[in-house]
Amino acid sequence: MMFFAILAAVLALAAIGYLVVALVRPEWF
Repeated sequence: MMFFAILAAVLALAAIGYLVVALVRPEWF
């Protein structure tokens, strides 16, 4: 069960980072 918690946290961080990059550097997309 700990593995799924870590996986969910990593996916959440990746999604937040993706949104930040999309807001700061829209020319990359």
